[in-house]
Amino acid sequence: MQRVKKIAKWTGIVLLLIIAGLTVTVASRQHLHFDAPYPDIHASSDSVVIARGKHLVYSSAHCIDCHQKANADSLIALGQEVSLIGGNCFNLPLGKIYSKNITPDNETGIGKYTDGEIARALRYGVHPDGTVVYDFMPFHNTSDEDLTAIISYLRSQRPVHNEVPEHAPNLMGNVVKAFLVKPVGPSEPPPAAVKHDTTAAYGRYMVLNLAECSGCHTKRDMTGAYIGEPLAGGGNIEGFITPNLTPDPSSRIYKWTRQDFIARFRKGRLIPGSPMPWGSYGRMTDEELTAIYNYLKTVKPAQTK
Repeated sequence: MQRVKKIAKWTGIVLLLIIAGLTVTVASRQHLHFDAPYPDIHASSDSVVIARGKHLVYSSAHCIDCHQKANADSLIALGQEVSLIGGNCFNLPLGKIYSKNITPDNETGIGKYTDGEIARALRYGVHPDGTVVYDFMPFHNTSDEDLTAIISYLRSQRPVHNEVPEHAPNLMGNVVKAFLVKPVGPSEPPPAAVKHDTTAAYGRYMVLNLAECSGCHTKRDMTGAYIGEPLAGGGNIEGFITPNLTPDPSSRIYKWTRQDFIARFRKGRLIPGSPMPWGSYGRMTDEELTAIYNYLKTVKPAQTK
């Protein structure tokens, strides 16, 4: 009996030491610093460039759906600007993540950062202070031209002072961040510019590098890594299971014509609570939606149970 008690005692001590060591290690890895190049991106004051940036922010890039808490669609319908002050809270399995203030405010927004620092955060997933950016934005392969347009529009906004809470990861979130979350950069050389047309090539660019359709319509694990067939659906987003967008007969859009596809986007949100940014995507042009439709027809057919 004494031997059993002694073994239990030392087992408990060892477990406590392991837990203590793991706790210290996790805490020490919460603010790891990473290095990445600064893209040669410079904001422009050209009205055409700014207009292009606003179109992307309000439509395919859907920045307005995460970086504000107001009803963006209502404001836009009234002809008003949407102030991208951040503060939108995402309750995720790993904790609470808050969108940042991306107005040009010098204290609480992006006014204190250089164009290169902002571009690096979007393309390489590294904050100006060197810490990792959670991989929620699809701009790693976005063209220099479009990245310039987006940053130019953000710079043109009215600065708004709005202090956003810090992220609040739970225990599992801290462990995942300590060991699994790393910066994500371009998967291929980002183009200087991309031709805007209705081809599948432009549709691919929009789906993967602006609209981030794959971010929801492809299964991912808790770190954000893709584990499912591309665009085959099955992801769980806020309790909604994302549909299959491939040309497989099991796909929701398998029999849709181009006109059906465009018409669905023009109808907006039909299911209450749907996380799909219908308002933003509905502001895409017919040509942009046609390009996306054409690309989806070229994707490898796949099924997701």
